[in-house]
This record gives sequence, structure tokens and C-alpha cells, in this order.
Amino acid sequence: MTDSAKPTLLVVDGHSLAYRAFYALPVDNFSTKDGQHTNGIYGFLAMLINLIKAEKPTHLAVAFDTSRQSFRTRQYAEYKANRSETPKEFQGQIPLLKECLAAMSIPVLEQEDIEADDILATLATRGAAEGFHVLVCSGDRDTIQLVTDDVTLLYPNVQGVSQLKRYDTEAVRERYGVEPAMYPDVAALVGETSDNLPGVPKVGEKTAVKWLNQFGSLDDLLAQADKVTGVVGNNLREHLDDVRRNRQLNALLTDVDLPIGPADLAVQPIDAQAVREIFAQLEFRTLLPRVFEAAGVDQAMSAQAAVPTATAPTPSQPDSAELAAWLEKVEGDVALTVTVENGRPRRIGLATADAAVEANWSEEIAAALTPWLLSESPKVLTDAKPQVKALRREGIRLGGLAFDTILAGWLLRPSFPDKSLADLTDRFLGEKLPESDPAQLVPETEGATPGQLSWFTLRVAEAQRAQLAGSVLSVLTDIELPTLQTLADMELAGVAVSHAKLSEFSGELGDRADRIAQDAYAAIGREVNLGSPKQLQEVLFEELQLPKTRKTKTGYSTDAAVLADLQESHPHPFLNLLLQHREATKLRQIIESLDVAIAGDGRIRTTYLQTGSQTGRLSSTDPNLQNIPIRTEESRRIRSAFEVGDGYEALLTADYSQIEMRIMAHLSEDPGLIEAFNSGEDTHRFVGARVFGVAPEDVSPAMRTKVKAMSYGLVYGLSAFGLSKQLRIEQSEARELMLEYFARFGAVRDYLRTSVEKARIDGYTETIFGRRRPFPDLNSPNRVLRENAERAALNAPIQGSAADIMKVALFRIHDDLTRHELRSRVLLQIHDELVVEVAPGEWDAAERIVRERMADAAELTVPLDVQIGRGADWNAAGH
Repeated sequence: MTDSAKPTLLVVDGHSLAYRAFYALPVDNFSTKDGQHTNGIYGFLAMLINLIKAEKPTHLAVAFDTSRQSFRTRQYAEYKANRSETPKEFQGQIPLLKECLAAMSIPVLEQEDIEADDILATLATRGAAEGFHVLVCSGDRDTIQLVTDDVTLLYPNVQGVSQLKRYDTEAVRERYGVEPAMYPDVAALVGETSDNLPGVPKVGEKTAVKWLNQFGSLDDLLAQADKVTGVVGNNLREHLDDVRRNRQLNALLTDVDLPIGPADLAVQPIDAQAVREIFAQLEFRTLLPRVFEAAGVDQAMSAQAAVPTATAPTPSQPDSAELAAWLEKVEGDVALTVTVENGRPRRIGLATADAAVEANWSEEIAAALTPWLLSESPKVLTDAKPQVKALRREGIRLGGLAFDTILAGWLLRPSFPDKSLADLTDRFLGEKLPESDPAQLVPETEGATPGQLSWFTLRVAEAQRAQLAGSVLSVLTDIELPTLQTLADMELAGVAVSHAKLSEFSGELGDRADRIAQDAYAAIGREVNLGSPKQLQEVLFEELQLPKTRKTKTGYSTDAAVLADLQESHPHPFLNLLLQHREATKLRQIIESLDVAIAGDGRIRTTYLQTGSQTGRLSSTDPNLQNIPIRTEESRRIRSAFEVGDGYEALLTADYSQIEMRIMAHLSEDPGLIEAFNSGEDTHRFVGARVFGVAPEDVSPAMRTKVKAMSYGLVYGLSAFGLSKQLRIEQSEARELMLEYFARFGAVRDYLRTSVEKARIDGYTETIFGRRRPFPDLNSPNRVLRENAERAALNAPIQGSAADIMKVALFRIHDDLTRHELRSRVLLQIHDELVVEVAPGEWDAAERIVRERMADAAELTVPLDVQIGRGADWNAAGH
């Protein structure tokens, strides 16, 4: 049979290629609405589709490892032991990839105790013997040994899986200087870092190849090792056992007992509907047509499977005068898209319902646009904040921001916020936004232009408005959009941070962590990796025989909270040192993340995420300023590095006192709780007096602590068991405490009960301002899901109202400072705290604005108490 007449068998290493794809494609660009990362799946499938189109295999299979354990790990416990834990972003991708392959009718092979490479080796060997031309696609160099005249290896390059190096016999000889079957001999001498197989010291590929060519084989080399001279000769003789072990382990099995053989792997028609469904779940819009094309699905079915694409108007390209004239004629909402490059506008697109225009950003275009951009003419954007910031860098403050489709989508579904206009177009219009493929260096299809993006934005906004309840639309227009404008200014301003202070503290923490580590090693008599869960499990639960903690997939939990409980119940010097080491290491990591974020002007600029929580609270990223602890003296040293900037005289900090409990009093209308806040006394002492039946002055610190935990715990649906664990008291005492509390504050109990039942009927909870959070799982037959939803539903109106109040105060303070032409400015909003940088001579005015605007941010039946602090740095300004 001629080579051209031979059938082609393609066998692929699933884990190897998916893992490479995971690292080749940016993880943030590939995730579904529910947070499942998909970059490994996408990259693997894109590679496989290209392979199928290029190689046209007649037979096909993908092999996977079942676990990290195999017969090789039994032979050598350290085999692959150096590999780090699977990244959390990669977890869950392999099962979904297998679902995709099943839908594409591609056989998946895996076998306990056997690695995927052994399955590939068996199929390749049998395939070649049965008359196939075999293609092996793997990122494991051990598969080089499979190359023959009938077997070709396709090996990914360092960039990932988009390009594959073709290794036939001649290519292996050229690259390694030996026959393919001898490559494992080279690897045995050199070692394999990725498999944790140490080789002969100072022996590289060139030396190994020279020896093998000189002696003829590895066996002959080892038998005549005494003839090898020099340092490397001594090293070889000292590591003969390592070489023999390496060669035994890197030999691939070619006789695995598989349930099917090469002839059973004939390419089958794909299940078009199943592919459609799994790709819709994974949100692979651009990949779907390519799968149908590669599988030879007829165009009619392919078109039927694809999401419809609406025909956007072709944007005109007006000059500055024509653009100004166009703007004078438009009425109503206009969608705006500013493409941003290096923080500056690059192109700009505008659209109405039936027309679109776009232009490159230039001085002339900016001059024509500026009057309209500054005006209150209603403008609709998608992900407005980066565009608002880009315009502000050009000296233009965008007016008339009427709608942001990303924020609107989040308000409608806060649990799964959409990340892009493509997501929104799919969800609200059932259409496909023209996109270029992010995995292709030279995209096959062009994406939508700025003018077309604006046209889609306008249509998405119309669809969203039809679904937004009146109260939720008010949250968007009256809270979220003004907050967006304020956050843009805050992000541009940044906050001054001392590199010197951070560096000094980081050095101290590094030295302390080293000392603690040495003490920890001394406590157990040997060194271990204090960051390795596996090694800690061995020390804690095998060597020290401490009680086993919560079972996890990788053993027993070693997280900080679990170990803190273990130290309390079964104290041990090593455990205490381990917790100290973790604290020092954690603080140092926080410091390092802050230090690298300091810009050239000495300021850190975080990014605030409005859609980062389901309750409405802001979150912070790049760097995260909300993970800076405050409870210990050491952690407060980090805050002391946040200083007043040049040209300003002080930092003002402001936060609400017990805001969630005040909202609880307002929503429950409990007379006793309202009286507690209106009395002006210490609230927890006042409540403690009622619960324990003593005079306020007789409430002990322990009583106050219990009542405080009780009060705040109720806001989060705390159970008697949870309260007992938190206070470290008997569950019966915790239950009695709850009964006493509810006996005195019955309206709180009634509110908590009725709020969950109302949410069960309505399907959502609602804040004071009308923000809604859906809770479909309140009626779930799954008890765990239902109870989790009940606890979250208790908290959502309270925490969501607190978030709304803080946002209202935030943008009103910002607007007042601007309106009064003060230089003072809001820099940070962290949890319930604001940080304001006060200009010289403006303290009194700034403090008055902050107090007034925070106090009147909402009308409650109890006062909103505001605490103010002043200092030269964030810590000194604390209160």
C-alpha cells in the first residue's frame, strides 16, 4: 500500500495539550457567565480543529491521564512530585473538554494506573503494524521514542499549541543526533526536570549523545562506565542507578490492554445538537462554525446552528465638520463607543437606531465632539468607566451618561455579571456580535467597528430597559451611574504610598518569616516546605498525630481557619509557629502586591469593580486594597504607608458606626432596637442590658461580646451552632442566648422570618433603594442550595442597603467638593470607609460636606452616625 493510500490515525495527549493551552491563552479572556474558566478547553479545541482540517485523519482518539498516580509513582515515589498543584482556574476544564469531545464523537481513552502517553504508544505501535500512517500529538518529549517511518510526532512549540513542530525520523536525527528509539537513553543521562528525574550532574545533551554514539548503546555505556574519564565520568559512575531508573521510567508501554484498537477509531459524524448545546454552555461563539466546517457539516446545518447575526449599518467616516453637523441633527439617545489604547482615546463610534458614524481620534475630531460630549444629551455606553477615564485624560468630562449596558445586565442578574458586549448581545438579543477570534494572531474574521459596537449597544440597552423594573432602573440612573463617574476620578487620582515604608516592613517580615521557619524546623527536627499542603499533612497528621481536619480532595485541610481551631483545641509549638509564619508571609505578599503597583508619581491607582459583588458592594483590584487587614498593630503598619500626597495637608477618614445594625432597626421597626440607637448610649451595652436583665453599667465585657456577635450574626443568618462556635460556648447556651434576644427584640425575629418568606414568593430581595437580588434557589428541592439561599436572603437587603447608602454618600461628597471648587478629593472607598485627601485650608469645609452627605444619604428611623478621623497617613487618620 502506498503512503498516500494509507489511513491516517491521529492520537492526541489530552492533558498535555489542554494544560499547554491553559498557559498559552489569557485566563481572564475565557470564562463563562457563571465563572467557569475555559481557556484550556478553547485552546485545545482550536488546535484540534486545525489538526483535523490540515491532516484529515480517518481515525482519531484523545487519551487522558486518570490521576497523577501510576505504576511509575509506585516504582519511584518522587516521580513528577515536583509539579505544583493544579491551578484553580484549570480545575473543571478537563471534564468539560471530555463533554465537548463526546459531542464531537471523538473517542476518549483513559486507564487507571496508566499514563496517557502509554495509551498513545500502544495505539501508535499497533496502528503502524496494522498499516496506518500514525500522527502522535503530545507535549511530552518521551513520545519522541515513538517516531518511526510510519509514526510522526506533532510537538507544540514554546508559544503553546497554535504551532506544532513535525518530528519524523530525519527531524529527530537532526535535532538530537540519535535515532528516535535512542532518545530515552539521552533523557536518562540528562534527566527530565518536568518528571522530577535527576540526571548525571554536568551532563547535557551533547555529552550524552557523544557517549551513546561512542559506545553504541546505553547498556554498553553503563557496562563500560569506568572508561569514561574526567569529572563527568566520576559523576556517571556515582549515578548509574539514577540512569537505570530513569531509563526504566521513561520507557513507554506499547502493550496496554485497551478496550478498542486503531481500527475501531474511525472518524464518526458529530452530534450537531450536542455540540451546539455544550458550546452554548461554554459560550464558544466563534469556535462553533469552525467545528462544523472541520467536521464537514453542510452549510445549511451550520447556518442553522449558528447564532443569528444582525446586519449592523455600515458606519460613515465623517470629517470634523460633518461630524458636528451630524450631531446637531440627532435626537434622543445616542450610543457612544470610545476604543482605548494606553489609556487614551484611539477611535470613536456613535450610533442611533438607523445610522452609525466613526472616526479616528484627533484634535479636529475632539474639537467637533467636545460640546456634545460635555452636554447633557443622553448617551448610552457599554463598560463606560474606562472610556470616561480616557476622555478625562483629554480634559473632557463626559456629561449625560444615561445608561451602561454592563451595569444594567449586572443589576438584572447580579450573580452572573456579563463581561462584554458580546455576552450581552447573545443574552438580550439572541444574536452574535461580530468578533475576531482572540486565539488567532491573524483573525479570519474582523470584529465589529466602533460605530457598529455603538449600534449593538443601543439595541441591547433597549432590550434591557424592557426588563428593568422601575426601582431597579432608578438604582442604575440615580446610584450606579453617578458612582461610576466618581470612581473614574478616584482611579485617576490614586493615593500616595511610601515605597520606603513598605520596603522596610517587607524586609522585617522576611527576616521574621525566616526565623519562624527555623524555629518550626527545630520543633519537628527537620526542614519542610511550610507552603506545601502535602508536606504539612504528613507532619501534622502522621508525624505529630494531631486530630485530622476536614477532608478535602487532596487530603486533610490545612487552611488557616482550620489550623487556628486545631491550635486552640490541640496546641502544639509547630502549629503555633506555622500560623505565625503564614501571617508574616501573607502580610509580606500584600506589601509586595502594593509595592509593585506604585506608579512613577508615587501613587497607587486601584480599579474599582461595580459588578464585583451580588449585594452591590464595591470591590477593588490591581491591586486589591480591600484585603489590607486592620485588626493588628502589624497590619496597621501597612496602612501607615498610605500617606497624604504633595500639595495636600491631611487625610480624612470617615465611616459609619454600626450601619448594618441601624438598617436592621429601620427594616424591622423593632422599638427596642430603635430606642437603642436613639438613646445615644453604647448600643451593644444597651442591648446586653435587655438580654441579660441587668443595668447597662453591669453589662460585662463578656456579655457585650456575646450580644455583639449575636446582633451581627443575625444579619448573616447565624445559627445557634455557628454562634456557639464563634463564641466558643456550648450550643445550648448559644440557643438560650438567641431565645433571650428574640424575646426582647421580637420584631427583629419577625422581620427575618417574613423577609425570607417574601423573597421565596417574589423570587428576590430588595434594598431600601429598590436594588433587587434574585434567589431562585429559595424553592430548590436541594436542601443545601435552599438553606444557603435562605441565609443569603437574610443578609442581602441589609448589606445591599448599606452598599447603596455608601455609594450615595460617595458621589454626593464628590459632587459637593467639585461644586464648591475645592481641591480636596475622595481617594478611596474601602468597605464602609472613605478616605479623603484634604487640601490646605479646606479641612472645615471638607469635614462639613463629608458629615452632612454621609448623614443624609438615606432617611432611616435611626440616625446615621458618622465617625471622622484626621492624620498624615491612613493609619494615623483612623478612629
